[in-house]
Amino acid sequence: MDRMIYVGMSGAKQAMEQQASVANNMANVSTPGFRAQINNFRAVPVVGSEAATRAMVVASTPGADMRSGPMTQTGRALDVAVRGDGWLTVQMPDGSEAYTRVGSLQVGAEGQLTTLDARPVSGGTGPLVVPPGAALTITGDGMVSALGPGGPATGAAEVGRLKLVNPPAGDLVRGDDGLFRMKPGTAPADADPAVRLLTGALEGSNVNPVEVMVDMIANARRFEMQMKTLQTAESNDQQANKLLSNS
Repeated sequence: MDRMIYVGMSGAKQAMEQQASVANNMANVSTPGFRAQINNFRAVPVVGSEAATRAMVVASTPGADMRSGPMTQTGRALDVAVRGDGWLTVQMPDGSEAYTRVGSLQVGAEGQLTTLDARPVSGGTGPLVVPPGAALTITGDGMVSALGPGGPATGAAEVGRLKLVNPPAGDLVRGDDGLFRMKPGTAPADADPAVRLLTGALEGSNVNPVEVMVDMIANARRFEMQMKTLQTAESNDQQANKLLSNS
């Protein structure tokens, strides 16, 4: 069979896979703290009896775009945004740590400080538990203080400090749940006192809608080009069959 068919089929398949990743970025344009997925194509040498110059194309996602998203002031005391590089730490059901930039915090039914999706936020020694009915304040260095109902403004008690980390971007991998984790076999990240928070604000997605739309159009054109290759291969085969039948 004509090798052109395999070339066109491979290119069309990879264009579709990259389009799915680009579409996921587009779907998260308005997701707080979302990090855009970086998409690339790379050449993979064909292993076999073919010439060493032959290669196939493969869509790859080498990592996430770690640029900060826009900050939006909310005025809510439990909304925090990480300034520059850094992450909030949350505790997973199995006791492991995961990292997020989504700072919409709330107090759960059991008094734990959690994210909007009910994941406990970690402090220096574990999840933070606050007194019931207390008014909370969070400082720029992550210190959480609680003021009892009707108590004096000077009577706020320190509950604990949010665990803010800043591991190297290359050591982080994104999970299916959208949270980042350290690579397998790597120890959890240590708290970094240099990480600072902006209180009363939330970080938006760092996806650029215009760039993503251009990428979607470009991928659609790549797919059409590969389908044109398949149509050309089919036309060539039909012409060859006619020549053979007339000979």
